[in-house]
Amino acid sequence: MTNSNAFIGKGWRFPITVNAKGGINWSEGPQRISDAIWIIVKTSLGERVMRPTFGAGVNDFVFQSNSSLVRTELVTSIKQALLKWEPRIDIKQVSANPVPDEPSQVLVSIEYTIRDTNELFNVVYPFYLQEGAV
Repeated sequence: MTNSNAFIGKGWRFPITVNAKGGINWSEGPQRISDAIWIIVKTSLGERVMRPTFGAGVNDFVFQSNSSLVRTELVTSIKQALLKWEPRIDIKQVSANPVPDEPSQVLVSIEYTIRDTNELFNVVYPFYLQEGAV
């Protein structure tokens, strides 16, 4: 394992899945960090009994309006969670932008660099705030 991979780590992919050979799928390198970001964003506050403050709590925003104020609060929640729970990255920008012609959808973009390698990455998370009118 290279020095960079030692810093990033290696572990089971989440959710845990079995590959074609009957083994567990692994995650390492930049993919490991991307997976960790997804876990942080998707985890509700209080969901993990031993770590009640783990996660970004984005599900609390689901039935709120798709306003710039709510999107700003969503971005703040994600930034705070990543700063607290993902020490292997430096956050460059987190943005939440409405999707044209999709009034209930927001695209959350997380731009970050890996501290050990200074590589730049971007994760986009589709998020739905309120149910759109039909």
